Amino acid sequence: MDDALLVRARRIRFLSCDVDGVLTDGRIYVDDHGHEFKAFSALDGVALNLLARAGIVVAWITGSKAPAVTHRAQQLRIPHLVLDAHDKLTPWERLRSELRVSSNECAHIGDDLPDIPVLAACGLAVTVPHATAAVRAHAHYVTSREGGSGAVREVADIILAAQDRAGASEIVASQQPGAAVTR
Repeated sequence: MDDALLVRARRIRFLSCDVDGVLTDGRIYVDDHGHEFKAFSALDGVALNLLARAGIVVAWITGSKAPAVTHRAQQLRIPHLVLDAHDKLTPWERLRSELRVSSNECAHIGDDLPDIPVLAACGLAVTVPHATAAVRAHAHYVTSREGGSGAVREVADIILAAQDRAGASEIVASQQPGAAVTR
């Protein structure tokens, strides 16, 4: 891992995630009755649990208001869920203030334009390979895994390894080759 990335990851106490395109592959399935479906990665679910056990607070901040998002967040016991957020910076700042963490102690993973203000404000800005060029320009790290395919797990592994949490040696050994650091 890059030294600059490790320094940033060591400080993280709060991780916020976009949902569509990060925790899912960004596709939205709609049936004939208008019910929306999303596919989430089990790898990411385990990662979010590992972060919580390590004392790192997780929030989902999404423009979606789909019941599937609420249901999955409840299954994973995500303590902070912000739905229908077209301005993501305001709820992110509110959560950061409530949690009493500095912006340098925050990481965010997002993939599209509404994520840019949070990526620009946080200490560890992460995106996925399919993100727009504008988003990648604000990222400190681009995952090797796509959204919905373990991208959040990759970020969690980096944070936990940087903080020397339990199992860190396994985490470092399992890192995917080819992850790109953009700055």
